Amino acid sequence: MQHILSAKNIVKRYASHTALDDVTLEIPTQSIYGLLGPNGAGKTSLIRIINQITGPDSGTVLFEGQPLSPKHIENIGYLPEERGLYKKMEVGEQALYLAQLKGMKKAEAKQKLKYWFEKFDMGAWWNKKVEELSKGMQQKVQFIVTVLHEPKLLILDEPFSGFDPINANLIRNEILHLKEQGSTILFSTHNMGSVEELCDYIALINKSKKILDGSVKEIRKQNKSNTLEIEFTGNMMGFTNSLWTFGKLGEHKVEGELCKAQVALTPGSTSNQLIESVLKAVEIHSFRELIPSMNDIFISKVNAENPLGTQSNFTE
Repeated sequence: MQHILSAKNIVKRYASHTALDDVTLEIPTQSIYGLLGPNGAGKTSLIRIINQITGPDSGTVLFEGQPLSPKHIENIGYLPEERGLYKKMEVGEQALYLAQLKGMKKAEAKQKLKYWFEKFDMGAWWNKKVEELSKGMQQKVQFIVTVLHEPKLLILDEPFSGFDPINANLIRNEILHLKEQGSTILFSTHNMGSVEELCDYIALINKSKKILDGSVKEIRKQNKSNTLEIEFTGNMMGFTNSLWTFGKLGEHKVEGELCKAQVALTPGSTSNQLIESVLKAVEIHSFRELIPSMNDIFISKVNAENPLGTQSNFTE
């Protein structure tokens, strides 16, 4: 597997505070990689190092196998969480200026900006001053400027913040399209729903240390609870007795004729054994394995690292 960016044994300290403590991660080429963690975990420090705003105290960062250097800046696009445009400048003028700062020639930048402005239904904004735009409109401008020079690596810090559902969906679709076109996206967010929907890989940082990384599918598989949710009709007592030694009854409820129950498989038992046993007593309408969400996994991992009384939460 090829990696567009590798950060190895990164340490970053500020006075007496350690922001990153021996953090290593590898971002596969043409993937969407979620950089996750509570506030203050160290995510922003790592992003600043990748953007060469600051440097690590120790450790190395490689871009396509080469030590990260100023020449790589033109291959990276960065959309910070704290947005900022010059309020008094006209939108088109400012977009052209920012594009030229990234090495684009004016004619090429203008052509591509016109394409993006039409695509996002922003044609009428070109001569407006930034201060005349809503926050969401300003964020659309900044997203366009971030992706305009077609960087190999896009760093998006809370890219959906402040967007209404329609524009959030627009940006989400563009992120997926950019990946299809060959871009790699490093995606920092607290929104676990976005992680499950978009990310191929994740790294979870807590208290300056990486505590979890890997593919989203594998992490969910590794953290499965071996619990089935079964919907059936029949006698609940008969269902319970039919579990025998294959499963243990958990939460359950009866809604009219339909019963729903969670059953934890006992060690060494298989779902096939359980279902075969239950079918002798009730009629099964559906069953599925309950796999914890990324939100559940992350809360569990972070809280396991935190002292009692300082538990962290992620929000959907």
